[in-house]
Amino acid sequence: MNIQVNTQRVLGINGMGRIGKLLVWHYLHRRYFDRIVINLGRGAGGGLADLVDALAHDSTYGPVERFLYGVSGERSLKILDEPSGLVEVMGMPVKILRQARNPRQIDWRAEGVQVVVDCTGAFTDPTVDSAKPSLRGHLDGGARVVLVSAPFNVRDKSRPLPDEATMLIQGINHRSFDPRRHQLVSAASCTTTGLAHLLMPILDTDETSRVLTASMSTLHAATNTQSVLDSVPAEGATDLRKNRAVFDNIILSSTGAANALTSVLPQIHRIGFMADSVRVPTSTVSLIILNLTVHSPTDDKNEPVVNRDFINSLYRRAAEGPQKGLLVYSDRQNVSCDVKGQRAAVIVEGHENHTRTGVIDVPPAALATQGIEVPGGLRIPVTHAKIFGWYDNEYGSYTNCLGELTEHVHRAVG
Repeated sequence: MNIQVNTQRVLGINGMGRIGKLLVWHYLHRRYFDRIVINLGRGAGGGLADLVDALAHDSTYGPVERFLYGVSGERSLKILDEPSGLVEVMGMPVKILRQARNPRQIDWRAEGVQVVVDCTGAFTDPTVDSAKPSLRGHLDGGARVVLVSAPFNVRDKSRPLPDEATMLIQGINHRSFDPRRHQLVSAASCTTTGLAHLLMPILDTDETSRVLTASMSTLHAATNTQSVLDSVPAEGATDLRKNRAVFDNIILSSTGAANALTSVLPQIHRIGFMADSVRVPTSTVSLIILNLTVHSPTDDKNEPVVNRDFINSLYRRAAEGPQKGLLVYSDRQNVSCDVKGQRAAVIVEGHENHTRTGVIDVPPAALATQGIEVPGGLRIPVTHAKIFGWYDNEYGSYTNCLGELTEHVHRAVG
């Protein structure tokens, strides 16, 4: 008796919003998966042709064939079977499911899907059981591992993160994925991804690892959580600025990047880290401005070791070494459009990085309170560094990192 084993690599994606669609584009280029199954959970437009049209066009990145192959790209979109949702996009078999919204009711098992990426933004709490619509429902549907394209959000703060849940960022801690244990994986956020890669060389270098304080502001492109035109806030809304016209305003906002960062870089726990966000009226590409102070050693001429050249050389080494392909160092004067679509977790703007060093005088009396006797007191050199990092928060940075992480997880589950 011949037993046929399906060896196809099949990816499941729940949701076809910004990240869901661009993840399909990532794999149209990468070609790791043989087939993609997208669950939309509803119809759209006049039928399957309109769904395919939405999948193949993008106002930010252009039509899919031009994005993949440049001006010589030729479009190839085929509807193979309307009732089952089977299509072919640029040579890749894609099946679009249009029935179930509850993850538990999506039959991933029948589709041969082991790994699902949930891109809906609706299911981010790993503690909710599958009796309710939740991430765990995908496991009931046949998936072995579920990735979510957002940070976890445990609504009941008294509940710990389950043992089977973890937050991973490609190139930072992705190797800690354990297929015997982890079933629910958060791929963090676009800002946390860029920030982690910007901080890692600092924390891994002896001369800069003694960070005293740090803060970050992200000048962040618009997202679908904002209003195109002014609108009335929902009942109970606390951030009224999200209801102001997105392309007419610079809008102060918040970010959970600092809190999420401690899950992937535990060293951050000892640092007083602050983070905020300013929404700006562009469609993609954001900019991290990282401020930090470090206890800087001095050289034999009593000059601070940590200066602009030291910081930039640190990032050059990282870009050619452990973070190659994920961190890019640039000496040119970039504007945001220059890095749109660029494949990198973060692009360091070396031209703008700068430092200033001051001295903290600690008098003998202050040292004496700690049981330390130093006649004349201490003079401690402290360097403040301002570091700039671009990231294409949609495709170039986040979706590419999510795609590589998904592939790593799929290989691990075998």
